[in-house]
Amino acid sequence: GRYVDNDELKYSLRSIECYAPWIRKIFIVTDSQIPKWLDASNPRIRIVDHREIIPGQYLPCFNSSVIEHFICKIPGLSEHFLYANDDMFINRCVSPEDFFASDGFPVVRCNRRFFRRLTLWMREKVLRKGMSHYNRIVNNAAVLVKEKYGVFVGSKAHHNIDSYLKSDCCKVEEMFADALAPTFINHVRRDNDIQRSLYHYVALAEQRCHLKYVNQKSSLRLHNHIPRHFERLEKYNPLFFCINDSQYADDEDRRRATRFLAGRFPEKSTFEILSKRH
Repeated sequence: GRYVDNDELKYSLRSIECYAPWIRKIFIVTDSQIPKWLDASNPRIRIVDHREIIPGQYLPCFNSSVIEHFICKIPGLSEHFLYANDDMFINRCVSPEDFFASDGFPVVRCNRRFFRRLTLWMREKVLRKGMSHYNRIVNNAAVLVKEKYGVFVGSKAHHNIDSYLKSDCCKVEEMFADALAPTFINHVRRDNDIQRSLYHYVALAEQRCHLKYVNQKSSLRLHNHIPRHFERLEKYNPLFFCINDSQYADDEDRRRATRFLAGRFPEKSTFEILSKRH
């Protein structure tokens, strides 16, 4: 579920060209991989190999939580940049103002979570259920910010396209260098990873961003093995959606998701090699 390719990137790029044509440059970070359908000669596309941005002692790296901490090292990356995984899609027209306010600060989209710190503590200490890996690494980021600023950010990232300032990312990386260093050696996911929410949590603590809570009409996260999630997408028609693959999905679930995306974004983008060139 972590490595199978369902052509999500192809449809993510189609969604960008359809609904955010103002995006100037798209950097695709891979481990020496270029999809066969991708026109890498397109001047708006640049393939970035892990070795360009991640120090050799941390390679090979199969841990997205680590890779994301090095995104700000991409040569030529703009001060104001957007970050997305390949399974994240724009569903309606967006403008730069949807990601950055007039003061230049990023818009940070989160799911509202009341009493999140207490809920996590109850689950782990009282119910003895423990946290999922994702919740744990997000909590690791929140704890670091609490120790530094005295503020525990209970909001949880909406798990879709996010906006950042490159200078803020570099500052946070330097600020928490000692805490981040032990996680960089994690070639695969570990519970001591620190999720990229760290950057937004610092921005929230320093009031250098604009918090916007999402709902089902603005951002939806779907799981490809749950058919009713696709019905929710049709019902609410959100601004953004994400289709997660996982160990719970089978091949038919993945085929259903790919069929859905092909129907949602049927027109080829200029990022794809024309069929006549095959």
